[in-house]
Amino acid sequence: MDLMKYLREVPDFPKPGIMFKDITPLLANPEVLAETIRRLIEIASSLEFDAILAAESRGFLFGAPMALVMKKPLIPLRKPGKLPWKTVNQKYDLEYGSAELQMHHDALQPGQKALLVDDVLATGGTMRAADDLVRQVGATSVGALFILELGFLGGKKNLLPVPTYSLITI
Repeated sequence: MDLMKYLREVPDFPKPGIMFKDITPLLANPEVLAETIRRLIEIASSLEFDAILAAESRGFLFGAPMALVMKKPLIPLRKPGKLPWKTVNQKYDLEYGSAELQMHHDALQPGQKALLVDDVLATGGTMRAADDLVRQVGATSVGALFILELGFLGGKKNLLPVPTYSLITI
């Protein structure tokens, strides 16, 4: 199954000059979504980790079913003010602005291993912030897993030494 056929390009979103890669056609097809999650789980199964960390909000769409099938805890990475407990915070830059990511301070214990999950790897800012959160609590990221990698933006380099895995690379 060619997952690339289920991505839509949207020009000038979220701002002029950006060619946004829309995954909603992939989400709208249950067979394609199931195959996408199956492929993510196949990659994740080759890694040793204690929890799946999913970035708000599209990372939740893939991280949650992976966590359920793999019987791993799901740790949500949220925007400021969305988590009800004490948090660790990390500000970061995006290809079109800046943002902040938070995680409950006790979501991971020192020495635990985390798998980072999101939909798209662009500049790597979101997952770099996720890895920074993991390290703040004394844990380690064993990999970052994506549906789509925009290779021309060099995000993979921004995540080093965390290994990255993508189902599609453009």
